[in-house]
Amino acid sequence: MRALRYAFDEAAGSLWRGRQSGILSTGTIAAALFVLGGFLLITLNLERLGAEWRRAAELSVYLDDEATPTDLAEIERLLAPGSLVVGYEFVSKEEALRRFKTAFADLASAVDAVDGNPLPSSYDVRLNAEPDAQEAIAGLAAKLEQAPGVADVRYEREWLDRLLGAISVIRGMGLALGLVLTVAAALTVANVVRLGLYARRDEIEIMQLVGAPQAYIRGPFVVEGVLQGGIGATVALAVLAAAFLALRGPYLVPLASAMNLSSVRFLPLELCLVLLAGGMLVGCLGGAVAAMGRT
Repeated sequence: MRALRYAFDEAAGSLWRGRQSGILSTGTIAAALFVLGGFLLITLNLERLGAEWRRAAELSVYLDDEATPTDLAEIERLLAPGSLVVGYEFVSKEEALRRFKTAFADLASAVDAVDGNPLPSSYDVRLNAEPDAQEAIAGLAAKLEQAPGVADVRYEREWLDRLLGAISVIRGMGLALGLVLTVAAALTVANVVRLGLYARRDEIEIMQLVGAPQAYIRGPFVVEGVLQGGIGATVALAVLAAAFLALRGPYLVPLASAMNLSSVRFLPLELCLVLLAGGMLVGCLGGAVAAMGRT
């Protein structure tokens, strides 16, 4: 405990003396973790959006305006609930128009300018979301396309799978960019710690001559790196939270409502702690590399 207290006091003093260069290293760590946290925030909420859409209607059957009751009966026979179809809802032309005006209020006047109701009636079908049901769903969609009275069939799972694939690509890009910035941050911390080592080279040589333990020689520089990483991670999370709160009201809440997402959430506490620990680890590695190379 005495060595740790000594290392912490010396690291804090060194950070204060070299605060100009310390700002560079902590800022680099903060930038790296801000980018990484931003990508994680985006992908986590997009995954929640994908999960919400998975529970929503996955098959839309649009009807001709001339569809007869006999046609509707045949379509409803194909959509009878079972192992594949969980349920369905008939949406009339009037209901479709009301939903459109509610979801896209800015376009309501444009629709009113059109003679009559341009939106078709439809069936919103809730399907079994199991992966092994995809072939059967494709067969059902093909039958519905051939049924009389059907104008079009839209299978939402196809574009949803593409969306989830895009989310994976975005996450990979964020991790790759965060890794590059993290390596740069570690190198920056190492160089800043080396400056502190150079400034105290005479003191370190004396401590080595009198047989001081390595914990007293190298410890302050490792702790200095840890402090830089912890401060940088804290700054990154604070800036990310401030940006989230600033954008949440005017932009994110309306976006969530338009996408049928209950809310846009910040990073969970566990992930914030992981980012904080990661920043401290990056700083620790940078400080340890510098201390090992010079003492």
